Amino acid sequence: MSSTKTRYRSPLITDVSAARWLLLLILIASVYFFHSFLVPVLAATVMAVASWSIRQRLVHGLGLGKTLSAAAMILTILCVIVVPMSIALFYAVEEVRAWLYWALEVNVTGAPTPGWMLRIPQIGDWLDEQWQTFIGQPGAIGHLTQAVSGSNIASFYRGVVTAGAMTAHMALTTLFTLITLFVLYRDGEKIVEQIDRVGQRILPERWNRLSRVVPATISSTLTGMTLIALGEGVILGMAYWIAGVPSPVAFGVITGFMALVPGGAPLSFTLISIYLVASGSTVAGIGLFLWGAIELFVVDKTIRPMLVGGPVKLPFLPTFFGLIGGVKTMGILGLFVGPVLMALLVSIWREWQREIETHPRDTEIPPDPTELEPPLPPPADVAVRPPGL
Repeated sequence: MSSTKTRYRSPLITDVSAARWLLLLILIASVYFFHSFLVPVLAATVMAVASWSIRQRLVHGLGLGKTLSAAAMILTILCVIVVPMSIALFYAVEEVRAWLYWALEVNVTGAPTPGWMLRIPQIGDWLDEQWQTFIGQPGAIGHLTQAVSGSNIASFYRGVVTAGAMTAHMALTTLFTLITLFVLYRDGEKIVEQIDRVGQRILPERWNRLSRVVPATISSTLTGMTLIALGEGVILGMAYWIAGVPSPVAFGVITGFMALVPGGAPLSFTLISIYLVASGSTVAGIGLFLWGAIELFVVDKTIRPMLVGGPVKLPFLPTFFGLIGGVKTMGILGLFVGPVLMALLVSIWREWQREIETHPRDTEIPPDPTELEPPLPPPADVAVRPPGL
């Protein structure tokens, strides 16, 4: 009596493979539907990590509770950051619109070289020649704009005029950021516990180190660079207004952007001081330069070390790329996210270099088996056992 054996064919797609493909499809669908929320979530995460110590003081020090502390933090951010930045941007756009309107008029009729440029020693004649070439002649600004950007000046003016259409999008993004920030302030401890469990599973040997470096880097970068730069923009913008600089709000916003780059703030107020001196306001120009120098010295030597324990040692090129890339990708929120992401990359690179220096691998090259000396033959009086016996 013969027994029949049943043969099972292997399935075309195993259960594990199907589960992986299903997970991949779910991740793709999630990215497709929710990618627009990445910017507010990322910005809220950066701001929550940077201000977490204040939240802890409200919860544990004052005993306000998680929900009330989160509400207090959101109200403070609205009053200190969101509302002042919105007002400054509104006035800056109005002043830039006036600049472009003047450029449109000059592009049609032309304009003579300003007298204060002609009075500058050594370079007055050269500035006059450049002005007549690129600005003074009718149509010169339009040709210059076309050569530099590929667009005409009218399109820039229309873009600034219609900038109000972007206000709704910016307000909606800010609203999503504040909602996410409120949730992070309220339930941040639970989220951190979950992230720690996943991190320990993925990086069991390095997670403890990275989990300490990343929050410290975010806090020091946001506090030592972004917030201080915004403060310098406000203080120097007020100084521009007192000194009689035209369009002080726009120049204050530009100075705040430039302050994120090493050497940007000194360059800004120095150029404006030179303009004031050349235009005849000698006292105002000298006073503005002295005020900017004293303010910068106080910030770098007193306020910044007190807030972050020392200046943020981020190289110039990563700082510049983080600023420009963040603003280009995320708009105003990129001021917070761009430099922080670049600082994280630099910190991870430095941690990697420190690990290599601390625990170097064995760099000895193993010998080539073909170059090894052949084994010595056995003695004549010793019988060689055949293999397998």
